[in-house]
Amino acid sequence: MTAMEIGPLTASKETLARLTDLLVETVAAGGSVSFMHPLAAQAASAFWETSLAAAARGERVVLGAWDGRALVGTVTLLLDCPPNQPHRAEIAKLMTSVEQRGKGVGTGLMRAAERLAVEQGRTLLVLDTATEEGASGLYEKLGFTLAGEVPDYALKPHGGLTGTLIYWKRIGTASR
Repeated sequence: MTAMEIGPLTASKETLARLTDLLVETVAAGGSVSFMHPLAAQAASAFWETSLAAAARGERVVLGAWDGRALVGTVTLLLDCPPNQPHRAEIAKLMTSVEQRGKGVGTGLMRAAERLAVEQGRTLLVLDTATEEGASGLYEKLGFTLAGEVPDYALKPHGGLTGTLIYWKRIGTASR
């Protein structure tokens, strides 16, 4: 991969189109990111419009990884937690384009999300991933601790149930 640039995404027609394509591709490839296959582009676009609007309100940050003009990955850092949880953030919707998987895109996005969470004063990150074909290996490599598994948590994009693995990681001053 050439030099990858990672940064927050804002709503533009081009960014929305690229995010839509990435979400549709991820679901078609079996990615368990809350949608079923086949995913209509209109539904994917509506999801990203809502997500980017929440980002504009400061409730989350949608990060994008760019290889030139190609959006090769994204991850969302959810910051809008209940009043008794101002110290934590949640990782959601980590996606890497199929052709870029295994090339460090996910790792780069996760490290950027963690840095951003620390900058926001967060000391705990949580996330979940599908038991089958999820990214547990990546999360464990990045220092996340498995809290447990919930069986039959969601439908896989092409049908059938899968469990979810719940992970956590102390960050910032809490990680020392």
